[in-house]
Amino acid sequence: MFIFFFRTPSIPSPSSLPTDHSRRSLRTYNNFGAAWEKRVRSSARIRSPNGVSVLVTGAAGFVGTHVSAALKRRGDGVLGLDNFNDYYDPSLKRARQALLERTGVFIVEGDINDVDLLKKLFEIVAFTHVMHLAAQAGVRYAMENPGSYVHSNIAGFVNLLEVCKSMNPQPAIVWASSSSVYGLNTKVPFSERDRTDQPASLYAATKKAGEEIAHTYNHIYGLSLTGLRFFTVYGPWGRPDMAYFFFTRDILKGKSIPIFEAANHGTVARDFTYIDDIVRGCLGALDTAEKSTGSGGKKTGPAQLRVFNLGNTSPVPVSELVSILERLLKVKAERNIMKLPRNGDVQFTHANISYAQSEFGYKPKTDLQNGLKKFVQWYINYYSDGKKADQ
Repeated sequence: MFIFFFRTPSIPSPSSLPTDHSRRSLRTYNNFGAAWEKRVRSSARIRSPNGVSVLVTGAAGFVGTHVSAALKRRGDGVLGLDNFNDYYDPSLKRARQALLERTGVFIVEGDINDVDLLKKLFEIVAFTHVMHLAAQAGVRYAMENPGSYVHSNIAGFVNLLEVCKSMNPQPAIVWASSSSVYGLNTKVPFSERDRTDQPASLYAATKKAGEEIAHTYNHIYGLSLTGLRFFTVYGPWGRPDMAYFFFTRDILKGKSIPIFEAANHGTVARDFTYIDDIVRGCLGALDTAEKSTGSGGKKTGPAQLRVFNLGNTSPVPVSELVSILERLLKVKAERNIMKLPRNGDVQFTHANISYAQSEFGYKPKTDLQNGLKKFVQWYINYYSDGKKADQ
């Protein structure tokens, strides 16, 4: 767990942000030069006997930061790529960037839709693996700015795969799908064998599209592809648009917080998964990823194609999440019970993780009580500048 203190400006809500998705795609780093290339090579240099070289997209994001740090700690070569978009306050991403720089991870400021930049990075470093975590996140924001999801989650993924297929050798790719692909399914726990053709949000639809696109590139070009369906990831350095994060903020500020309930007072629950467990799952998937079988865009044999659930297997009602936060913060929350809106949110999520357990020993270790305790400790330290996170 990383706990550092940074002064940071306020974090706006997604609804207050501009809706022009073109602003989210980067001002690409075009000033290639000897010093810049040296930083790229140094960051990606393998420092352990059995290490691998990994390009981590979305490295300044929540999961990307933790995964990059974990890879670096064990001696792998790691290069980050991130466009530092403004979906939520970029200063939090900059703070994560500073954290990674202290560990020796360089984040290139660039966009996954930039073909020239991606080709340049692969020209400098022959990456053995890609950990593709860059995406436009958030279920509700998709109703306000659908174009940003198509731009990042579909076009960006295709662009990355196009570059990877042409490499020789091709890297193995592990990428972030989402538990949202299960959509309106009512059978629980969700299994990788269940149907995923009923998305409840555009975000879910773009992640489902990504899984089908992965199948296509695996089938035609021999790319080794492993998709990871994350279940409600939380913890230190998390995303401010997630409920546990803004609940903490609003409880401390004395604001009411929305507690959604389904029809007939049905319970809304989530399979909250602590970030350290997700990181172990990401590394397990990467370590068991087989080599791609293509060369220069031509398939030479069947290639590995997998998808795994990474969850905690213990769904917790959102009302209980609030109760835990009340105890940790020593503040009583003002609850506002509301009907679950038709904005892409689903009533419950619950992961069957037996496949990940059998393939690479995935086993979550952190329950919600202990995970939130670590988050609250980080949150208070991060926002201890006296402003009480006025967002």
